[in-house]
Amino acid sequence: MNVLITGETGYIGSHTTVELLKNGYSVVGMDNYSNSSPDVIGKIEALSGKKFKAYECDMLDFGGFEKIFKENSIDAVIHFAGLKAVGESVTKPLEYYNNNLTGTLNLLRLMKKYGVKRIVFSSSATVYGMNNKAPFTEDMPLSTTNPYGSTKLMIEQMLKDICAADKDFKAALLRYFNPIGAHPDGLIGENPNGIPNNLMPYITKVAVGKLPFLRVFGDDYPTPDGTGVRDYIHVCDLASGHVKALEKLGSIDGARAFNLGTGRGSSVLDVVKAFEQASGVKIPYKIIERRPGDIATCYADCSRAKNELDWEAKYTLADMCRDSWNYIKKNP
Repeated sequence: MNVLITGETGYIGSHTTVELLKNGYSVVGMDNYSNSSPDVIGKIEALSGKKFKAYECDMLDFGGFEKIFKENSIDAVIHFAGLKAVGESVTKPLEYYNNNLTGTLNLLRLMKKYGVKRIVFSSSATVYGMNNKAPFTEDMPLSTTNPYGSTKLMIEQMLKDICAADKDFKAALLRYFNPIGAHPDGLIGENPNGIPNNLMPYITKVAVGKLPFLRVFGDDYPTPDGTGVRDYIHVCDLASGHVKALEKLGSIDGARAFNLGTGRGSSVLDVVKAFEQASGVKIPYKIIERRPGDIATCYADCSRAKNELDWEAKYTLADMCRDSWNYIKKNP
């Protein structure tokens, strides 16, 4: 099977590409390298022992995008590419709607034109909004609190509508919780440009002295230590979830949502302590005011993924912290 991966050098895209190549899939990758680097291609090939075709292309460049479909016989798509910072989306909503929605519309137009009817979509737990109680299940009411989450929800709806109109079209909507960790070999991991938006890359930048302290947004939530509780999942578990979803796409009826998490919640301070134990480095932090739109507790019910995809997370929080530290030590 020949799989097009949009955003293949990004954090989750790169780990998934390794997993697909190791499982015998042929991969065609595309990325504009806005938040990654073409150097990752060689690292993916080194980890998998396989070569793959990679294109530098932006989803908004319809002509460049179509060239990929013209030059390759694509059987399925895994769609990662998009802007992904919640806070930035609030200050730059137009850019997020244009990039994430227009880019996806271009992809779906090309899939229709070239007869590609299978897609695994990188969605997010942000679609559960503010009003559901953990653990989150896939059939809960959906809502969003920021433009980034709104683009994910709108794309989910697009795929549901396409599946309703074409019974042969199959879509797996993978709702991620909080990916952290890195490949155990330390070659690839999370390395965002600028000041990180997510907890683990912020912690690692503090650990290597690039940032003075970790900012913890609020310690007055109704949680065991007052800090926000999230479902942290190892990026390699997430990658294996995409391979399982791709394997099972043929038996999925229309568009089907799946939570990918561990089913367990860890607080911000739990993660800090686990990282300190894994690294031997003290992480200074300061409590600051809550971020608007943050909820107290968010973790997944993953029983649907276990029952229908034969997938469940295997790595522990200690594993995630160990691999994050190993990656940052090797790639300071």
